[in-house]
Amino acid sequence: MADLDIQISVEEGDWPSEDELQALAERVLGAAAAYLEKNEKQPFPKMATELSLVFTDDASIREINAEWREQDKATNVLSFPAFPLAPGGKPGPMLGDIIVAKETVEREAVELEKSFNDHLTHLMVHGFLHLFGYDHMNNSEAERMEGLETRILAGLGLSDPYAGQDPI
Repeated sequence: MADLDIQISVEEGDWPSEDELQALAERVLGAAAAYLEKNEKQPFPKMATELSLVFTDDASIREINAEWREQDKATNVLSFPAFPLAPGGKPGPMLGDIIVAKETVEREAVELEKSFNDHLTHLMVHGFLHLFGYDHMNNSEAERMEGLETRILAGLGLSDPYAGQDPI
């Protein structure tokens, strides 16, 4: 079974405790990894693969987004794979980093009429899939990635976040 070494860091913002975030991340990303391994035949290394989850605020993620993606705006989640990986490729000992912005997650949860934790769960899964090379730059990629997200979230008891929408 896939073994993850999840490192949590709260850098900015009024987030739940690191213990709560660690427990959520282990449950959510553990389920996502298990789904990928079982249903997508995703290989994993024998030793735990490490990833970091950084919890920050809009100001910080805006700076990161501007520096690395040339988009001077806050966003909900950013993913930075440690090494390029195509879907189905075997990750190394370091998977990468996922960065999440508190205010954006809160605002979007309200707009989507979802709980904060449900929306955060979705964004963790979304960011995690990016580390495995999944993307949504065109309709075909988006359909594949969104389908995976939907099935993983269903396994966690959450509804389809894309119901009634065209792929993004």
